[in-house]
Formats: sequence, structure tokens, C-alpha cells
Amino acid sequence: MVLQRTVSGNVCSDWLPSSSISGRTFPVRVRRKGLLKTATMAGRRAALKAIDWVAFAERVPPNQKPMFNALKTRSDTLLAKLGSLPESPPAIDWAFYKTAIARPGMVDEFEKKYKAFQVPEPVDKETAKIEAQEQEANKSAASYIQDSKDRIVQFEKELQKFKNMIPFDQMTFDDYNEAFPETKLDKEKYPYWPHKPIADL
Repeated sequence: MVLQRTVSGNVCSDWLPSSSISGRTFPVRVRRKGLLKTATMAGRRAALKAIDWVAFAERVPPNQKPMFNALKTRSDTLLAKLGSLPESPPAIDWAFYKTAIARPGMVDEFEKKYKAFQVPEPVDKETAKIEAQEQEANKSAASYIQDSKDRIVQFEKELQKFKNMIPFDQMTFDDYNEAFPETKLDKEKYPYWPHKPIADL
């Protein structure tokens, strides 16, 4: 709701639900008997963290590319909108409204509340969570890398074993059982075919 001044200079007696005024800008809105300034973060643009979209894109899997593109488009739109905002709200000609409004003290009260009102800056509650998730992911990745290295060592040992064993086409059953002990049948404990516990079948 704003006081609107027309091109002719008259002041309307009604409150109009608009922040755009013909002939003069009056960026004031009434909320709960107070005034809400037009919020702007333009003065804090330098504090915004730059996003390396190229590095970001390299880490996005193909099936999530549409979501990534939508996020970047949304970010670019908001950043462009932020860049278009002025560093500070347009100045209000309080003297004009004091002479144009007959009700004593009304404009003074508006001016006092307008100057006293502070738009709270949004508190970043997500960065700490993201950093915690990143640390947890780094721990998980480090553990996976170490487990992978251990598996590689084991696989290399097995590979060396295969390289050193007798070729399969030259093996006897005894050679095969020696190379792969798990394949040896215990005919003494299980004298009947298949020479192993039924539970293992």
C-alpha cells in the first residue's frame, strides 16, 4: 500500500496496493501499522561467492544435466535481477508529503518508522550443513580409496598366482586341487557322490 502522487501533483486520498507511482516513486509499503522498505541486496554484491559453473558441470552425471541446467538458469536469472537493483532505495520527498497531507504528524510518523525499519539479512543456515556433508563424503571417499588399494594388492597376488601356475591344459586333477584347494573333494568324510555336505549343494 502506498501514497500515490499523480502527474498533476494531487495526492490521492486512498491507499493503493502498488509500489509504482505515476510521476513520482514512493517505494513504501504499509505492514502491520509499520513501513517496509524496498529490500535490496545490491550493496552486498561483492560478498557473494562466485560459483565455478565449469567445474560444477564436470561433476554432474549425464542423467542430472537437465536439473543442473535448470539450476544455472535460475541462478543467472536471480543474479541478473540482483544486479539491476540500486545500491539504495530511491529518496523520498518527505517535505512534499508534509505539505500535501493535511493530517498532522502522519508523515512524520511514516518517516520515523521508515528510517527505523531494517530489513534483516538472510542467515546462511545451509553452508555449514553442506560443509559437514562434504567432510563426511571425503571420509567415505578416502575409505573407499584405501579399500580399493587393498583389493588391488590382493588381486595382483592372485594374478601372479595365475601367471605362475601350470597351464590348465597341462594340469592333472591333483594339480588343479592344489592350485584351488576349495575344489578338493573329501572322499574320506563324504564317501558318496558328490563328496560334500548336502547343505553345500
